[in-house]
Amino acid sequence: MKYYEDFHVGDEITLGGISVTREEILDFAKRFDPQPFHIDEVAAKSSMFEGLIASGWRTASICMRLYVDSVLNDSSSIGSPGVDQLRWKRPVRPGDTLHGKFTFLEKKPFRKGIGLLKGRAELFNQDGKLTMMFVGNGMFGTKE
Repeated sequence: MKYYEDFHVGDEITLGGISVTREEILDFAKRFDPQPFHIDEVAAKSSMFEGLIASGWRTASICMRLYVDSVLNDSSSIGSPGVDQLRWKRPVRPGDTLHGKFTFLEKKPFRKGIGLLKGRAELFNQDGKLTMMFVGNGMFGTKE
């Protein structure tokens, strides 16, 4: 188990990998972001994206899942007060394989027994191209 004291500014953690399927893109978008370029392959071909793309919110949820698996599940995480930035840099398409990294940027005491860590998550496709990034804040329990 990692506590607030175990993380340091500049630490980089590799976030595992996941492949994105057409079915997954369609399912998520139909439920949560039903824009034509996410749910209709014909409309998507005539869009500026020239094909079906994943919702940015799906991409963000993939990044969060990888972060939870690689960092939070083995930590004293007690939640987040929010995200400062979220940017979608490149579309995610069916068949893409995504992987990422998380870099700790700032560290400061928050209140008794809790420290606040700020970090940047970056998600890349199989070609090493940045697809999205966010800067977020996390609260972690201290050892004392």
